[in-house]
Amino acid sequence: MATNTANAPIANAGKFFIGGEWVEPTTDNKINVIEAATEKLFYSVAEGQAADVERAVEAARRAFDEGPWPRMPPRRRAEFLRAMARGLERRVDDMVEIWPRESGVIASIVPAVLSEVPAAFDYYADLAETYPFEQEARTSSGEGFGMIVAEPVGVVGAIIPWNTPMGLIAFKLAPALAAGCTVVIKGSPEAPGAAYIVAEVAEEIGLPPGVVNVLTADREASEALVTDRRVDKVAFTGSTAVGKHIAGILADRIGRYTLELGGKSAAVILDDMDMTEAADSLSGGACFVSGQICASLTRIIVPKHRHDEFVDAITDCFSRIKVGNPYDATVNMGPLATSRQRDRVEGYIEIGTREGARLAHGGGRPKGLDRGWFVEPTVFANVDNRSRLAQEEIFGPVLSVIPAASDEDAIRVANDSRFGLNASVFTNDADRARAIARRLQAGTVGQNGNRADFGIGFGGFKESGFGREGGLAGLLPYLENKTVVLDRRPTLDSEGQPLP
Repeated sequence: MATNTANAPIANAGKFFIGGEWVEPTTDNKINVIEAATEKLFYSVAEGQAADVERAVEAARRAFDEGPWPRMPPRRRAEFLRAMARGLERRVDDMVEIWPRESGVIASIVPAVLSEVPAAFDYYADLAETYPFEQEARTSSGEGFGMIVAEPVGVVGAIIPWNTPMGLIAFKLAPALAAGCTVVIKGSPEAPGAAYIVAEVAEEIGLPPGVVNVLTADREASEALVTDRRVDKVAFTGSTAVGKHIAGILADRIGRYTLELGGKSAAVILDDMDMTEAADSLSGGACFVSGQICASLTRIIVPKHRHDEFVDAITDCFSRIKVGNPYDATVNMGPLATSRQRDRVEGYIEIGTREGARLAHGGGRPKGLDRGWFVEPTVFANVDNRSRLAQEEIFGPVLSVIPAASDEDAIRVANDSRFGLNASVFTNDADRARAIARRLQAGTVGQNGNRADFGIGFGGFKESGFGREGGLAGLLPYLENKTVVLDRRPTLDSEGQPLP
């Protein structure tokens, strides 16, 4: 496992990938990417301005309106998707060099986690070959020949966050390409490496010019992507506040969007569950990417009479978590991604203390780590579900343990949130888990752990988002259904071949 490199393994960090070429930015402005564990400069990328975004949108618009991609047979698009999968497989070692430094994820788990990326492109390649993009439909009058044609929605703006960028690119880009859309990927200023690797692979496999365009920009230039009327759909992952802002802009033109937003996900532990087993599962999940995961199970709802038992168990688990450099094979949790994020987490730890919750473990910075944005995994006990600690997304390794008087009370507490992204029911009884799962207001509910599954479909209820990513449900937002009614059944298919 590599431990240090002077620069990121990216060939064109000072340029943007637009219209199938690496182009110079309109200004000399740079974005510095700082290594989370050392606070040292890792590398720099060009900072996109509104003019650069406009150029990328123009290339994507031209590729959609005039290029071959939307009119290409889906089976041919599938070939490109499979080539994309193989190309990204070859870049896993590069992501091992990049992702831990940008976001704090433990380097040893990166290859396994990133295995979902080529799998996503292969899945949507399969779907491109099998999905019924044209279906016969009976007309209401019974006369003529009716068809439902699923056509690509158009130009897509994909706005990527910093925590798990490669996976989130894959579950936007792969279905968009399968549908026949063209895409502008806006990389995160904190973690742009994955977007650049995707651009390099797109160039390598010979995607038609303008089908995939990549640049990195901060908020002002990113808004230019949302406000541009040539962009038909925005796919965004990030905070609920920004998601609401994007939805408001797109409402003006009835623009399409998929929003994967924040969460404050509940783990409901039932009275038959072994508390040590539950604590082991929840502590591991809390430390993945240092808790910087929207689907993290951070509200732990336990039977009141077993509250202290669980707090002791989770405290024991957290006491054995080693925090440190993500390239150290003995480390269990790395740093937070930015100093701003650590300030946020520490601010909420202070809020929790002021609100009267009991700090059972952590709450500070690990000893001996004077550089880097590290924080201890933290547990609060006897948390009031009405408190800010229990209601607001922290995006860090901070768990709130909330006592419940009964199963009914636990369900009430779990649903008493403006979020509804993920949830879990901890019990050995699958029937009991299923019954409670049906009553929890969340986009995913798993048994005995975080079972979020992009292969089936991922997204939230309430303020946790709109639409789904992954699975068949993840393809549909990139398609528009068109009704076609003809006088008689055609004799040729969409590729000009005789129909049987």
